[in-house]
Amino acid sequence: MAAPSADPGEALAELSRIRLDEVSLEDVLRRVAELANQTVPGSAHVTVTLAQGGRNSSAACTSDLARQLDEWQYRNERGPCLDAAASAASISLPDLAVEERWPEWAAHARAAGIGSSLSVGLPIQEAVTGALNMYGVAPHAFDSVAVRSAENFAAYAAVALANAHLYDSAATLARQMQEAMRSRAVIEQAKGIIMGERRCSADEAFALLSKLSQDANRKVREVAEALVANAGR
Repeated sequence: MAAPSADPGEALAELSRIRLDEVSLEDVLRRVAELANQTVPGSAHVTVTLAQGGRNSSAACTSDLARQLDEWQYRNERGPCLDAAASAASISLPDLAVEERWPEWAAHARAAGIGSSLSVGLPIQEAVTGALNMYGVAPHAFDSVAVRSAENFAAYAAVALANAHLYDSAATLARQMQEAMRSRAVIEQAKGIIMGERRCSADEAFALLSKLSQDANRKVREVAEALVANAGR
């Protein structure tokens, strides 16, 4: 079993120091995968699976091989990382040569040079679940110490990811609201221009904007922006 290249305590401390206003959700996910690969004994490759709205994806990975091992499971809708994400449990496959639960995936992983795997569930939110997936080159790469280390790390990672996901969702909502307000403002300006030129009501002005939008196959906001820009010139 390979020794970890980073101190587990330092890795957990780094997770707790992440400034969500300075890094993106993608950055947090990528760092979680990197730290897990550095701190869990026996790990050679790591991915983070996210499951949301019936869709599974490898949100972060330390290698293309790891991503390919996950994607086989997504395509075939079965495998240890999916079960770990769904159950929030730890699933260890000590020796893929004798694995009976997912023999096809085990054969695929062995052909890619993987001897064992460990997936730990990440209960991020009610609507978002995930798993931290570690792949070892040799059989029995993850002993009981490695499993405990992975579970301890995953518990901290789940909190960091939940916070990052909430922050990202809130930031996205704020951007959408700001965009909606900007769109509303420019549409109101365009309506005012039309009302002044045609001596019509606000409803009639918006109806004309909508018709121009349909005729040009453009969004109402885009038509309004063009009209306001032309009026300005």
